[in-house]
Amino acid sequence: MDIGQRLKTIRLQAKLSQRELAKRSGVTNGFISQVEKNLVSPSIGSLKKLLDGFPMTLADFFADEDAVGADHPVVYRAEDQPERGTGDIGYRLVGGRFPDRHITLLRETMPPGADTGPDLLSHPGQECGVVITGQLQLQVGERRFELGPGDGYYFDSTEPHRFINIGEDELYIVSASQPKAL
Repeated sequence: MDIGQRLKTIRLQAKLSQRELAKRSGVTNGFISQVEKNLVSPSIGSLKKLLDGFPMTLADFFADEDAVGADHPVVYRAEDQPERGTGDIGYRLVGGRFPDRHITLLRETMPPGADTGPDLLSHPGQECGVVITGQLQLQVGERRFELGPGDGYYFDSTEPHRFINIGEDELYIVSASQPKAL
């Protein structure tokens, strides 16, 4: 394990400067710099002092690579994507636990005939998506578009809009909006 790189990664994930970590742990920021550059190898006692600045245990520090960044998940398994839908329409949020998330990424499902409702939606930001399976009618303002598998859309979501499954099968869409909506 590259102790210097691991320490730097953890420090950056915690959004701490070397100076702030030094203040918290009672060592100099020069020492932290030398450790991160692998110019010195800290004793167990010195490493424990550094980790107390996060706080983090020695066991967590030396945990296997899969645990690195556990506070910033990268993979969100299907069962980890919370259902945010109401009624017939399903919205599965990808990345819901990611800290300071800026994007809403959804897996959307709509049964045949499902509709986001007669009142057009409107919210700040932009929205885009791709139809995976099924047939979508998208209304943006007064314009109506029919989309099938592989077709995508991108629009300013302050424009009133509506989604309708016009096909005989379930409609699957992967969509994103920014700023985050859910």
